[in-house]
Amino acid sequence: MMKYLQKLGKALMLPVAALPVCGILMGIGYALAPAVMGAEGPTSGAAYTVGFLLIKAGGALIDNMAWLFAIGAAVGLSDDHDGTAGLAGLVSFLMMQQLLSPGVVGAVRTLEEGTVDYIAFSKIAGNSFIGILAAIIGAACYNKFKNTQLPDWLAFFSGKRSVAIVTAVVSIVVSVVLLFVWPIIFGVLVALGNGIAKMSGIGAGIYAFLNRLLIPTGLHHALNNVFWFDTIGLGDLS
Repeated sequence: MMKYLQKLGKALMLPVAALPVCGILMGIGYALAPAVMGAEGPTSGAAYTVGFLLIKAGGALIDNMAWLFAIGAAVGLSDDHDGTAGLAGLVSFLMMQQLLSPGVVGAVRTLEEGTVDYIAFSKIAGNSFIGILAAIIGAACYNKFKNTQLPDWLAFFSGKRSVAIVTAVVSIVVSVVLLFVWPIIFGVLVALGNGIAKMSGIGAGIYAFLNRLLIPTGLHHALNNVFWFDTIGLGDLS
């Protein structure tokens, strides 16, 4: 188990490596155009325009981090780091994001707007945890079925071409499970995040302890998403 977690942590470093450029671009952008953050400053001119473009360029990756995890981590988890695994991760992510959207979920079960369950499923879109889960599913399907040989009349879909199909089927099954499990997971994350946030300095200490504890496996990036980004509504960075 520990060996796999270390492999997952190493795989997560691949998409994470794309994030420093986001920080640099957005940092320079906010320095040139502080008004974008609501601070005092000009809202026109060359500096504002350049800063605004840099902020949007950095946000293009920050806002789509789940995609980076779904594709990048899947490639990192595959046995031979093949791009087919990245495609499978993307297939899984898009499938689960669509099937677990409030509109689709509301058509198959009772889902009232404003309820905890509704908020939980509304957070599926662009959720980094779903991206990581999709990467695991995509990579697992790739490693398992990349050498599959089908009958001659289905030979076109043999080998790596079968991976995306199998991944789609597995993602549907996982989505059905998440229909019932995700609201529970979301509720636990919200309770944990709010509990730690209300503990002031002690909460910060607990977060720091858990962060350092997870560094050997690389899973501290998943923990950071709870507090840094808008995964559960805290969004400390924003």
